Amino acid sequence: MLFRKISFTAWVFFSLCTFLPTTGKADEASVLPHFFDAQERLNHPNLGTLSRLRFLTTVDFPPFNFVDRTGRLSGYNIDLLRAICTELKLQQVCEVEALPWDELVSHMNNHQGEAIIAGMNETPETAKSLIFTQSYLRFPARFVSSENIALTEPVEKDLKKYKIGIVHKSAHEALFSAYFPDVKWQPFENDESLRAALKAKTIDLAFGDGMGFSQWLNDPRSENCCRFVGDAYIAPQFLQSGLRIAVQKDNPQLVDALNYALKSLERKGKLTELYLRYFPIGFY
Repeated sequence: MLFRKISFTAWVFFSLCTFLPTTGKADEASVLPHFFDAQERLNHPNLGTLSRLRFLTTVDFPPFNFVDRTGRLSGYNIDLLRAICTELKLQQVCEVEALPWDELVSHMNNHQGEAIIAGMNETPETAKSLIFTQSYLRFPARFVSSENIALTEPVEKDLKKYKIGIVHKSAHEALFSAYFPDVKWQPFENDESLRAALKAKTIDLAFGDGMGFSQWLNDPRSENCCRFVGDAYIAPQFLQSGLRIAVQKDNPQLVDALNYALKSLERKGKLTELYLRYFPIGFY
């Protein structure tokens, strides 16, 4: 994921605060898939010697990490790390530091943080010094329409009836071309032009990032024009692994502990709670 640079560093010490309320009504049909093995036995990790757990993040990745109107570090990831610290009973040693994106890895390599929770992907470069937890949220591709279109599996026959728009040279174009090689589509320069065409009904369907569509559909500027149709396409071979927490390569025991916390929070419904709080129009 790409982030703009920011020019300041802010320490925000962890405290157990009330979660921010969600604006808007949660979509009752929203379902968060299970990302962890429901049958796997969980053993509480022993972190008795851990004296500090510093999470590193950024402030320019809303709704996951950002500074709210009161100047408080907020977002899905911030609420999640609070829940993780509570689950691991580490509230007294948890901290979070907000940094520019391009300083995150160097801070970790200099032992100035224990975990990065900022949407960092595993790449050949990051894999040199970091290891990652399992995914706790993925960003599927979705179809959005301004009409009441029904897409039933297999959908390729249905898709041939409609005018479909996709952002050109995007991962979603590659996914669509691989899944539906015989379906024609129209290229658009960016998300804004794609959504404008859908809103104006010059295309029947838009195909792209479900999370981005969810935020747009929940924005008053969309004027309730459109809705999700069809299924979600997770396709990690095109859309990467979603959100994971990065840890120093020499600290696999912390990855195990974080995976334990994430699995436990999923079983308790906390991951679904956060998903519905920040995405009242679900993207699965």
